[in-house]
Amino acid sequence: MKLSGKSVLITGGASGIGQGIAIALAGAGANVAVTYSTTDPAETVAKIKACGVKALALKADLRLEKDCEGVVKETISAFGDLDILVANAGGLLKRSRVAETSLELWNEALALNLTSTFLCCRAALRHMEPLKKGNLILMSSLAAHDGGGFGASHYAATKGAVLTFTRALAKEVGPLGIRVNGLAPGLIATRFHDVFSTADGRKGAVEKTPLRREGTPSDVAGAALFLASDDSSFLTGETIEVNGGLGLY
Repeated sequence: MKLSGKSVLITGGASGIGQGIAIALAGAGANVAVTYSTTDPAETVAKIKACGVKALALKADLRLEKDCEGVVKETISAFGDLDILVANAGGLLKRSRVAETSLELWNEALALNLTSTFLCCRAALRHMEPLKKGNLILMSSLAAHDGGGFGASHYAATKGAVLTFTRALAKEVGPLGIRVNGLAPGLIATRFHDVFSTADGRKGAVEKTPLRREGTPSDVAGAALFLASDDSSFLTGETIEVNGGLGLY
């Protein structure tokens, strides 16, 4: 059990990639808290508990400073510590050409994907830094490298910022014994692409992907487990691309 006794907080952990990571880390022995906004977390909580560990579901709006601080405090109160933060929460909101993108949409994308990541990392680090231990895993995207699909420039910009923030933060807190790494998924079969991608678009992406399939939340979860465990103890400032080779084009 690579994470036996560890305490983990996964934002946006009630569905999709976040749920996959939550189940994988619970299966490795970690106590897992997940945040959610609208998705019912009952299924995820049940699957975490089935691994024989503690589970906690926290409703939060992670665009708000008080909610980010609150979920960290509640995780520590429930589990006694916070060893690992997976800053996974985020989304596309909607596709929009730049010429038609309102300032409201732009700012909302920044708040949802970038500011929430900053706020949760800051709250976690205020606990981790005095202890000189901890592990942060931040969620970027293939869009950070290739600009994303049509109408996703606002999303791609935020994910590019997360990738850079990962590197900057790794340099800042590494001397304190805290690691910071990232994940950059490509086409993963989740509700995200059910909502925002067409069937033809997904088929075309698969045809360009060297491994010739869409990824699954479990594919991303495997990389997250590696980053969360001591198997990656000399790795920091890296972002693992989980895209079946699609990022090569």
